[in-house]
Amino acid sequence: MNLRIEPEIKAEAEELFGSFGLTVTDAVNVFLRQSIMRGGFPFAIVRDMPNAVTKAAIAEAERLLRDPNAKTFMSIEELRADLLSDEDDDA
Repeated sequence: MNLRIEPEIKAEAEELFGSFGLTVTDAVNVFLRQSIMRGGFPFAIVRDMPNAVTKAAIAEAERLLRDPNAKTFMSIEELRADLLSDEDDDA
């Protein structure tokens, strides 16, 4: 079987499948065998990646972890007290 694959897609697939120790050919064979065994697609067709909002939240969390001046709390009570004091300052 010959497949025509866009170069960008092929490169991404090689990187992905390579991380599992597979070639693209191996992955296609797994896909075909599983499809035959299940009588259809062997998986839900979804992309499980964070959206832009989640990516931004992750980036902010990583930045805060590196920030020595970021506030930290040892308990939920400390956090609540700080939040309440911020509300009092705003009033």
